[in-house]
Amino acid sequence: MKLMGRKIYLRYLKESDAKPLVDIHLRNRAFWQRYTPRRDEVFYTESHQLQRIRTSLEKMQRDEQYTFGILLIDTDELIGIIELTDVLRGPLQSCWLGYYIDSSHSGHGYTTEAVQLLVDHAFHVLKLHRIEAGVMPHHAGSIRVLEKAGSHKEGLSKKNVKINGQWEDHLHFAIVNPND
Repeated sequence: MKLMGRKIYLRYLKESDAKPLVDIHLRNRAFWQRYTPRRDEVFYTESHQLQRIRTSLEKMQRDEQYTFGILLIDTDELIGIIELTDVLRGPLQSCWLGYYIDSSHSGHGYTTEAVQLLVDHAFHVLKLHRIEAGVMPHHAGSIRVLEKAGSHKEGLSKKNVKINGQWEDHLHFAIVNPND
């Protein structure tokens, strides 16, 4: 399955993405570390990334998580990941949105386009009602991405996620399906 945009497309991860994922994580290790929990060295191995892909595919089959690669249309280069996690059905019909993009490709609108594609898919195909996201207050680029995609700030979660050994505040964003 491909979700086509103007400059990028999204597709489910496949096992052959393990090596490119290792490469993208290694290239961006210092850049992403400012916003992510600490990762053990095993995270940066092909076997670990392969297991993460397999786990995400299993979770997709159970309607719990949907993980997509962000790829450039012109070159098919994997430049990032975007995912819907913690999918809840029943009366909530909600999930969490997460994403990251190679720092060499940030600032080109790729992440905003990816979020817009995935939000549209989540609302129209997966029939979700609400998509939530958390972002550190100083991560201005990510805040802009969420706002451009139609998310609205709902509040501040104090000391919400442990990043680099410190509990960090996160702004809470959400977007609700306009068709519901």
